[in-house]
Amino acid sequence: MLKAVKSFFKKSETKPPQAVRKTQTPKSKPKVVSTRIGELGEHKINIQLDQLPKECKSLSDLMLPNPKSRTGYTQMDHIVISPYCLFVIETKNYNGEIKGGRTDQQWSVSNRYKMYNPLKQNYGHIKAIENLIQGIAAVKFISMISFTMRCRFSIDPDLRKIHSDELVVYDVELSEFISRKLISLKTGTPEPPISAAQVQTIYDRLAQANVTDSEIRKLHVQRIKGGPL
Repeated sequence: MLKAVKSFFKKSETKPPQAVRKTQTPKSKPKVVSTRIGELGEHKINIQLDQLPKECKSLSDLMLPNPKSRTGYTQMDHIVISPYCLFVIETKNYNGEIKGGRTDQQWSVSNRYKMYNPLKQNYGHIKAIENLIQGIAAVKFISMISFTMRCRFSIDPDLRKIHSDELVVYDVELSEFISRKLISLKTGTPEPPISAAQVQTIYDRLAQANVTDSEIRKLHVQRIKGGPL
């Protein structure tokens, strides 16, 4: 009898399987590697570039030789090579009101932060490209500055008009502006000034000149901190 009573209490102290499962630490979900906002922005730009006409070729994240730069190189975000022009695209990731004009040395972000005029920065990129593709074709350059939708523009209104060769756009409208600019150029120049073979040659020349060595890139970034490219 005593054994039966003890056995009863022993059973009652044992937690049922359901209770054991409830007290177990839940399985942790697989960790998702956080993606930098900048990487997300670049991804959105790449989606835009994929929508361009098939006769266009694009290159991204280029570091090219530039004897006029204090590092000997210049780094640029994107280049689109078309039969009518080259689009040199500088991407920016700011949150706030962007103020500035073509000739201003600096632009402001919400009247709190300063940045080097991105059009002047892009001009340096264009000159570096010019040096590398001399003799291939007479090339027209379009300077484009792409901002995320996290900001709003208080800039020279002409920088938003398609007739300008300097354009400031939102990343989600990049392919639209490029397509509209190409239509505008085609209207004035029925025959493309850059042949398909020349488009390929320019692409190959820039791709071959691109510096991919991680140590050189790291040193370049370290040396340019605190100043424009």
